Amino acid sequence: MSSPKVLFGFHAVGVRLKTAPASIIEIYIDPTRRDARMRQFVERAKEAGARLIEADALRIAKLAGSHGHQGVAARVQPVAQARSLDDLLDQLEQGGEVPLLLVLDGVTDPHNLGACLRAADGAGAHAVIAPKDHACGINATVAKVASGAAETVPYFMVTNLARTLNELKERHIWVIGTSDDALKTLYQADLKGPVALVLGAEGPGMRQLTRKTCDELIAIPMRGAVESLNVSVASAVCLYEALRQRL
Repeated sequence: MSSPKVLFGFHAVGVRLKTAPASIIEIYIDPTRRDARMRQFVERAKEAGARLIEADALRIAKLAGSHGHQGVAARVQPVAQARSLDDLLDQLEQGGEVPLLLVLDGVTDPHNLGACLRAADGAGAHAVIAPKDHACGINATVAKVASGAAETVPYFMVTNLARTLNELKERHIWVIGTSDDALKTLYQADLKGPVALVLGAEGPGMRQLTRKTCDELIAIPMRGAVESLNVSVASAVCLYEALRQRL
């Protein structure tokens, strides 16, 4: 069995209570916090049969590795997800679902990754893909920022991103990269079919090989003074345009 991990914050722990309460080993709560949000959370935890342990804020901070825990942290067993990207794509094909994937190239900041996962969950993306050597892994900060989405959206870190993109293309998934200098805009792209949206880190953007591997490049129209959007905001804009077209 995999080693337990730590979730912290109302959203992250609350989603686990909702989706997989049996995986929760114990929840630590700060007894000095007696506001309505904490009372409601404790009530939900008790209804789910979770083991509650009172602990001061410092102890919870040490457990969470952050002072932004809101007085809540939990030790949990990892929830089983698709073991590989191929397994997930096979499941989607068997279920007749049209893949919507988010690919992040060079996103190393955990706050950005957490926000990207949250946007992916909201828009109904099936997975987020990133290279092992140029990405951030899932940690407690990512889970906190993701507000539970780290528990619901599969996150695959691959050894060779360009090869993975080519494998997606072999499965007839159209690989669309975002670039400020693209001639075509997001709103001119057809996102109704099987799509992998590729975004690079703010500033450097996608690596050159990743860019060359894309089937198509698109730009998000910018009308103000700033030249680009934060990668998590750009991810949300692209994913929700795909969702809009599919509705």
